[in-house]
Amino acid sequence: MDYTIIATTTFGIEAITAKELKNLGYEDLTVEDGKVMFSGDEMDIAIANTWLRTAERILIKVASFKAESFEELFQGTKKVPWGDIIPINGNMHVVGKSIKSKLFSVPDCQSIVKKAVVESMKLKYKKDWFTEDGPEYKIEVALLKDIVTLTIDTTGPGLHKRGYRENSGGAPLKETLAAALVLISKWEPSKSLADVCCGSGTILIEAAMIGKNMAPGLNRTFICEEWPGADKEMWEQVRDGARKAVNKEEFRLLGSDIDTWVLKTATDNAIKAGVNEYIAFQKLPMNEFSSKQKYGYIISNPPYGERIGEEREVDQICRDFGKIHSQLNCWSVFVITPHKDFEKLFGQKSNKNRKLYNGKIQCYYYQYISA
Repeated sequence: MDYTIIATTTFGIEAITAKELKNLGYEDLTVEDGKVMFSGDEMDIAIANTWLRTAERILIKVASFKAESFEELFQGTKKVPWGDIIPINGNMHVVGKSIKSKLFSVPDCQSIVKKAVVESMKLKYKKDWFTEDGPEYKIEVALLKDIVTLTIDTTGPGLHKRGYRENSGGAPLKETLAAALVLISKWEPSKSLADVCCGSGTILIEAAMIGKNMAPGLNRTFICEEWPGADKEMWEQVRDGARKAVNKEEFRLLGSDIDTWVLKTATDNAIKAGVNEYIAFQKLPMNEFSSKQKYGYIISNPPYGERIGEEREVDQICRDFGKIHSQLNCWSVFVITPHKDFEKLFGQKSNKNRKLYNGKIQCYYYQYISA
């Protein structure tokens, strides 16, 4: 069965997710704020969940219609043959969001949608009450300028939940965003790569997985696998293909930090991710970083200085990045930070910068690209 599939993303990396999908062989993509849409079947849902590095979730689009009143929302939702999608004991969980719409109360919209889904289910199953003790179906009602989009989540816990990170340092970076930073940089395994503020190692671990062509979702399961009719053989086929796709590339990434605890955490995370042999972690102040390699990349998510009294330390870190770049002038430097004066403190205007969000924090990804 063919579906309209939606890969949701954080704002600013939609084009990166679209490029991932193109590299996986998908065409006729529709890119909008926070999502990329394409057509596919159950195997495509499995491939997207298993392989996409920068997407947040994989959703199935169920319906789209205009609603300016709760009655229109109710009737539009009820028209969907939910009984053909959800089993009689399905656990129906409704989430929602509303942007620039007359129906702005999200809790009310969630309640209306749940009632409409149940009414539709009654028509199918000829029952007035459902136990909801079976597999989970998370339905999202999203309103944008009075247009309702109803979707069902196939992922479960977000795609950033790779399974290797139990602990993290300060200002933790989502695995999906870390992967996006690496992909934007266009780093290749033949070039050196370092993170001089590596924290719990997320950027380097994601880079190592990219370098080895390791599917980020290989070692986890997804909520749609528990649905009735899920093809377990098909899922195993996708996973087997992913295991065989891991390449024989050899490289060594460098991670440094001044915090002994986060370095231990980074090492533990790399071991769980299966990439520890490709990353060397060391305790080292960033202003002491050097390399004999002529060409390379630095990709970092330095501390943001959210605590009182940390402003001077953060300013100095920005200056230190500028010093590293001047000393290693054939290296490219990529830094994500919310610091508004970063370029001034770095001492040079970036070749490119890109607005990204680390959680709810608006940041810029400053890119100093050497020829």
